[in-house]
Amino acid sequence: MITRFFRRIRPGFGRLPGRLALRIACLAGGLVLLAGCDEKPVAPARPPTEVTAMTVAAQDTPVTLEFVAQTESSREVEIRARVAGFLDKRLYNEGELVKAGQVLFQMDPKPFEAALQSAQGQLAQQQARLEMARADLVRVRPLVKLGALSKKSLDDAIGNERQAQAAVLSAEGAVRTAQINLGYTTIASPLTGVSGSARQQDGSYVTPGEAGLLTHVSQVDPIYVNFSLSENEMLKYRSEIAADQLRFPPNNAFEVEVVLADGSLVPDRGRLSFADFSFSEETGTFLIRAELANSKGLLRPGQFVRAHLKGATRPKAVLVPQRAVLQGPRSHYVWVIDNDGKPEQRVVAMGDWHGDDWFVSQGLRLGERIVVDGAIRVAPGVPLKIVDARPATEGAGERQRPVAAEAWPGQQERLKVTPSDKGSAP
Repeated sequence: MITRFFRRIRPGFGRLPGRLALRIACLAGGLVLLAGCDEKPVAPARPPTEVTAMTVAAQDTPVTLEFVAQTESSREVEIRARVAGFLDKRLYNEGELVKAGQVLFQMDPKPFEAALQSAQGQLAQQQARLEMARADLVRVRPLVKLGALSKKSLDDAIGNERQAQAAVLSAEGAVRTAQINLGYTTIASPLTGVSGSARQQDGSYVTPGEAGLLTHVSQVDPIYVNFSLSENEMLKYRSEIAADQLRFPPNNAFEVEVVLADGSLVPDRGRLSFADFSFSEETGTFLIRAELANSKGLLRPGQFVRAHLKGATRPKAVLVPQRAVLQGPRSHYVWVIDNDGKPEQRVVAMGDWHGDDWFVSQGLRLGERIVVDGAIRVAPGVPLKIVDARPATEGAGERQRPVAAEAWPGQQERLKVTPSDKGSAP
């Protein structure tokens, strides 16, 4: 329009006064510049955002229940002196693995040998008296029948014989006691396990009771793994089981694996062996115990570990990668791709983590497609360039843990428990 106007007035420029012609020319130039400023450049079209997507599917997914646990000896005994005397020598190395029946301490046996000898002498004396009493009784009986002796003489002979028998029994008991006390001077381990530090040194005078504690021995194969279940966790599991969102194995036959502090896995597996009936008043939890073999000596009593219970299943569970879930101001959400290929924000309810994936309890329908990689760059209505991602599979995100090395090379044989040892465990 400015150009047409300029063409119309151009032929009359020569007939106008000079100042008026100059003003008209400047005005026309300004209008041309103003018109040029009003014309904005067209922005280039935004390229599609490249993302990966997956199709929502339901599947029965095995899950692992994880707890912080502490190990405990399956059988721990205190080694104490049972007689008073002097400690001659310690016959084991502190902290080493000891076998059942292995001698740990030797007390001075000489006073007990003397006591045994004295008791044996008393027994021999009483046995001699018994023989004399029996001989007297044999002589008195016929004389009483012939009337040569009174009936009282027979009663006295019978009483003496019986007193001699009782004295022999008492002397035999004293000999047995002296033999037992002599045997107590040799102190052996009642089980196979790890020995503790010696509480008494060679030459010490020890007595029975609290002052007679010498050391302790802890059986570590098998070993207990204790952990606690809170009331909230128990109620949560009950509600999920009632809603068929979680299934435990029959008879709660979980397989238990133990993970050490460095993330390595103990190769031996165990089973649940005990669950306390009542809650602890101090902690509001109840104790659960697992028992597993410890053939390589990797676990020691009092060690903090993580217990993984395997065998539970979440039926028809929806599992999505964690990177597909974003955190909004009030809730979690994912980007759902509609039929036109456009992203739509969808609020979802999240459950537990499963490795690198996440259980979704509400918000998604089977067969829908969601954005996985690149979700942070997505905005409503932005075109997408979709590359299908592999759907989450059973055990997705489960990382392989390194297997823990043997604690002490060559200790398997030393830790091996005999059938009698296993039978004596509680």
